[in-house]
Amino acid sequence: MRKRGVNGKGRQMIGATRTVKTMMAGMAFAMLTALAMPQAGTAFAASEVRVVVNGTAITSGDVAKRQAFLRLQHQKADAKAAEDQLVEQALKQQEISRVRMSVSKEDVDASFERFSTGNKLTAAQMTQILNQSGVGVDHFKAFIAVQMSWPRLVNARYGASSKMSNSDLVARMMQNNKQKPETTEYILQQMIFVVPASKKGIVGKRKSEAEASRSKYPGCEQAKVFAATMRDVSVRELGRVLAPELPAEWKPLIEQAKGNTTATRVTERGVEYLAICSQRQVSDDQAAEMVFRQEDLANAKGSKGAPPENANAKKYLDELRKKAQILRP
Repeated sequence: MRKRGVNGKGRQMIGATRTVKTMMAGMAFAMLTALAMPQAGTAFAASEVRVVVNGTAITSGDVAKRQAFLRLQHQKADAKAAEDQLVEQALKQQEISRVRMSVSKEDVDASFERFSTGNKLTAAQMTQILNQSGVGVDHFKAFIAVQMSWPRLVNARYGASSKMSNSDLVARMMQNNKQKPETTEYILQQMIFVVPASKKGIVGKRKSEAEASRSKYPGCEQAKVFAATMRDVSVRELGRVLAPELPAEWKPLIEQAKGNTTATRVTERGVEYLAICSQRQVSDDQAAEMVFRQEDLANAKGSKGAPPENANAKKYLDELRKKAQILRP
C-alpha cells in the first residue's frame, strides 16, 4: 500500500532544505569577497546595552554585527533596523529555549557547511569572510539556529490548522474551471554513500562508487539488500513526495532522471542520489492544496522575490511581543 504522505525522514529532508533556502533568500554571499574588508564603524571600544528583552541584553556590539549582516544582504542597515531584528530574534530564541525545541549544534554546523558549499567556498573561507566583514561566524550561526528552529516551533503549535478548508478548495477549483489541478506524485528512496567529516578527501572515490552503483540499482524493494553489499551505504525511505514539495536542489535532477535513479549530489553527509520507485499524475485533495499553495507562494513573492510571511508565525511572534518586557535604557 502506498503511503499517503511524506514520512518523518522525508519531511526532515524537505523541511530543512526549505528552511535554509527561505532564510537565505535575497542574500548575495557569492559576492562577499568584494565586501570582505572590515566595515567602518563596526568596532567598539566597549559595548553598551541598547535593548533588554526579558532580561537578555542586546549590546551596541550586537547591533553593529547585525548592521554588517544587513549590508551583506543589501538591506537597510541602520541601527533601528538592526535592533528590531535582534529583538525579534531574542523573542524567538527565548521561546525556543523555553519549550526545548532548538536544533542541534550539528544541524547548524551542517547548514553552515551547505551554505558555504553553495557559494563555492569552504567553511573556513566563509568564516574568514564573515569575521572580516564585521558579522562574525558566531553571530551568523546564532541567526541560522533560530531560523531553523522557529518553523518547527510554529508547526508544533499550530499543526495542521493552516490546511485549506474544503470550502477554500472548492472556491479555488471554481476559479480553475471546476477542475482539481494535477501534479506528479513520486515515491522516493535516498541512497547515501557516507563520507565522515574527518575523511572529506575520499569524496571523489565515493562519488565514483555512487555513480557506478546506479547502473546496478535493483529497484526500491531490493535497495537495502543492495546497499548491504557495499561499504557505508545507507537507504532512507522518503515515501510519497508531490512535485511542489521537491527540494530545489533535487527537483531538476528528478525531472531530468533517465531510468529510475537521479544523478549524484555531494552533500554534508556524503554522496547521494535518489531512486524513483514510481511516479504518476494525481489530482486528490492533498495534491490540489499543494498546487494552490505553490501558486499562492509564487504570487506573494512580489518583485523582490521575498518569501511571504507565515500568518501563524506572525501571530505567535505578536503574542510573544505583547507579553515581553522590552526596555531601552
